[in-house]
Parts: sequence; structure tokens; C-alpha cells
Amino acid sequence: MTIDLSKLPSYDQLPVKEGAPKGSAWGLFGDDDELGCLNLITPQKVVEAAKLVRRGAVFPLNLRLDEPSPPMHGRAALKHHLLEIGGVSRDDYLDSFWLQASSQWDGLRHIRHPRDGFYNGVMDEEIITGDQGKLGMEIFARKGIATRGVLLDVDRFLGEQGTPLDMESDSLITKDQLEACMSRENIEVKPGDILLVRTGWLRWYLEEASPEQRERMSGDTMSGALVHPGLGPADEMVEYLWNLHVAAVAADNPGLDAWPPVRGRGWMHFSLLPLLGMLIGELWYLEELAADCANDGVYEFMLTSAPLNLPGGVGSPPNALAIK
Repeated sequence: MTIDLSKLPSYDQLPVKEGAPKGSAWGLFGDDDELGCLNLITPQKVVEAAKLVRRGAVFPLNLRLDEPSPPMHGRAALKHHLLEIGGVSRDDYLDSFWLQASSQWDGLRHIRHPRDGFYNGVMDEEIITGDQGKLGMEIFARKGIATRGVLLDVDRFLGEQGTPLDMESDSLITKDQLEACMSRENIEVKPGDILLVRTGWLRWYLEEASPEQRERMSGDTMSGALVHPGLGPADEMVEYLWNLHVAAVAADNPGLDAWPPVRGRGWMHFSLLPLLGMLIGELWYLEELAADCANDGVYEFMLTSAPLNLPGGVGSPPNALAIK
């Protein structure tokens, strides 16, 4: 279907389909849609993004597959097996390859709304392995992702303001702070962009966190050991992100939202994924890209991502590149 990026509904105009849940984009891209906000990446957006490549500088946005180490949320550590075959060739395979353990996309079957279910009304029984189910990661892999990316370097901005984030707290990054960061960078977010938010958490984790801190953070999700800053509060931020009409949003912290969720400020995952169809990126490596943006003052770039073409996949490494 043809998408007119200039005529998208605002958040307060949702839903557009009768009977759809409040605050949902169900039906906006068709009753059978499984791409969600990636529909906003039109062919024209790709052409415009390609024009942003001026120097040929390429910035991979993925952690090593074995980081964070130890893995978070009670996941097992990746195991890499190397085989020698006939003395002349090598082959290898992985065990315990958790697709959301390192840099990742959260796909649209990752989270269901507690009341309304999965994106666009997909039923629980349609979330199955293989290519007979719906909302699998192969949908995004077959589309391919290439668009304009915008980096909001919140960590650098707040540091310049003398108000750095405490990386061991659940401090909120608000829409007003995002707006102020945009103004400082002299950048505008446009419909169909992918928004990258650098909180600085991953820099802290890789460079400053002690082995004891990393071990403590690796426990079960609900143990209370993992605490980190992120975007919020949920209702305000969800409305803001939708009104920007971004195709997806990603950050360098473990969950985009501040963690843990606190009563009264919500959790964006329950809205972004099942209601709006907006993919969430987590644990993206943004350090080298951020340094380059700060050096040349250019915070826009072509962004590509090739998720794994795994039928029924819930999540995937983003295999993302920023190209300037």
C-alpha cells in the first residue's frame, strides 16, 4: 500500500479502525499487516537516506555476540564450537544462541498487551514456530531495513549540562530532554526515520562496571538486581514517539525503558510493540558513531539493518550499520 508520510494520524486520533484498542495503530497499514511502523520506510525514504552518505564512513552498531557477559535475564552463555573437517576445512556452530541476549531487535511477537493481545489483533495461537505463524522476524528480514537514522546523544548532552545520568539508577530520560538534545544537535526527526538514543549505559557497562556489578546484573529479570536509566514515563513517551512517526526506536541500554517499571509511570513495551507495531532496539553499540557525530556535528546518516531470516523468530541481532 502507498503511505503518505504527511498524512499520518496523531496519537490522539488513534485508533483509526473501529473496535481497535485505544492508542493502537491497528488497521492503519491494513487489517493483515505484520510490518507495523516499518511501513513508514517508503522507497523515497531509502533514496533520501542514500544521499546522506558523503564520506563512506561505516559504523557497525552491534556488540560482540558474547556480550553482555555474563548474559542478563537468566540466559545461558553463548557456546561457539569449531570443527576441523578432513584436515583442510573448518566449520562451526553455536549453542545457547539467545537471539535477544546481545544487541537486538525486539520483534512484534515479543510482547503481547495484557488485555488486547498481539499487534493488529494477532491471536495467541498464531504465535508459533516456523513460517505458519504471524509476526515472525522473517517478515522484517524479507523487507530489509534501510532508512535515515538520527542519533540523540543524550549522555553527551546531559554531561555538557552538568546533569549526567546515574547509570545504576532508574532515572528517566524525558521527552523534554530529547527535544533539548535535538535542539543542541540542530537535528530534526522525520517520519520514517529510525531514532537512536545514546543513554551512555553501555559505555558505563563496558568501561566502568566491575565484574561483581556485572554478575549481579545477570540475574533473573524480576530479581531487582538490574536497574538502569531509560526513556519515560511511558504514556508521555509513547505519545511523543508516535507523533514523531519514527519507523523504530533503539537505545544502548538493556530495555529502552527505565528499569524496573514503577507503578504510575508504566512500561512502553506494552504500547510500542503490540499496539503501535513499533520495533524496539536494545543494547545497540553507539560509541564510535557518537564520537564521529560529535566531531563533525552531523547526527543523521543512512542506517541499514538485516535481521535474521528466521521463520517465527521473536527477536534478532540487528546486524545494523550507520553510514555517513
